Amino acid sequence: MDKKGRRSFSWFWKWFLNNQFVTGLLIVLLILLIINLFTKVSYLFFPVGQFLAIVALPIILAGILFYLLNPIVDFFERKGINRYYSIIGLFILVAGLIAWGIIVIIPEIREQTTTFVDRLPGYIDTVQVSLANFFSDPIFDKVQDQIAISGERIMSSITGMVQNISKTTVQSIGNFFGAVASIFIAIVTMPVILFYLLKDGKKIAPYFVQFLPTKMRQPTLRVLKEMNQQVSSYIRGQLAVAFAVAILFMVGFSIIGLDYAITLGVIAGFLNLVPYIGSFLAMIPAIFLGIVGGPVLLVQVNIVFAIEQLIEGRLISPLVLGNQLAVHPVTILFVLLTAGKLFGFFGVVLGVPAYAAIKVVITNIFNWYKTVSGLYTEDEDQKQATEDKNRVEGK
Repeated sequence: MDKKGRRSFSWFWKWFLNNQFVTGLLIVLLILLIINLFTKVSYLFFPVGQFLAIVALPIILAGILFYLLNPIVDFFERKGINRYYSIIGLFILVAGLIAWGIIVIIPEIREQTTTFVDRLPGYIDTVQVSLANFFSDPIFDKVQDQIAISGERIMSSITGMVQNISKTTVQSIGNFFGAVASIFIAIVTMPVILFYLLKDGKKIAPYFVQFLPTKMRQPTLRVLKEMNQQVSSYIRGQLAVAFAVAILFMVGFSIIGLDYAITLGVIAGFLNLVPYIGSFLAMIPAIFLGIVGGPVLLVQVNIVFAIEQLIEGRLISPLVLGNQLAVHPVTILFVLLTAGKLFGFFGVVLGVPAYAAIKVVITNIFNWYKTVSGLYTEDEDQKQATEDKNRVEGK
């Protein structure tokens, strides 16, 4: 090749082939082209979507319980107890706990919920009077009109929502029965899926990996193991934190004499499955009841919330979760917003572990690409130089 050809090739190599930014854009372009291609033939995947809609709920529930119960089964197996008998014993124990909850906890929650609904009109009147007295202070004279307009808008919005709900009630009956049927199918099939996951879960990944080319088997197993560790640690930790939060709120609200303490604690536990914002959402009904009970009770409710946040943030979450996901809090908030918008409640609950698993896959793919492409040798050289420098300084 002549000098002019080498110069042209060098220019093309520098600005395109050996440019990380351009390479990233090309990868994004290929991904978008693949997505566009799939959208053109989306009708081919409609039966697959229908099938997944049916089996997704029992599989998700079974997967969550698998990550929760599998360490216990592994522990008994290490102690010499047959895995099959351990699973049967756990199933009996879980069934007993569910029966205890149905007999003891569920009736209490139902009674508290019924009482709350019966008293709700009186609570709303009390809150309106309290807010009216609060905003009647001379300090708010200049904004009285704006407050009144805002209140009217809020009430009109609530009225519109009620009217829309009334209009769509008949249309929603079919969806309701469809949801009930899906839940029933999930309840029936989930224990079967869970049993076989606990019994043969370790064999699933090697079974599917054996169909891959030989060179891809070990890297794929490593990625799957990494994903499993990320998801399992998050699910176990988040469930443990949610349980602890429920207990803390139950005890705290019971101490200050707040009504519906058990129900509010259970709600707080479920909502705490949503990172960062769950506890704050759980405080809305508690603050509402605090306003009804008067200034002293309202202050006590806020004290309970502050103590719970202190214990959860400084003790429980660092001890249980730690920094296992290595995901920035702002990233988690963006994941929650996006997943909630796309997939609703399940997106909010499962968005973070799904993001952690996808992050593991993308990170490994990128590391593989860095190795085979040869476009990031400078980064590797700098990394090696830094490691050598740190080693020298360490000596």
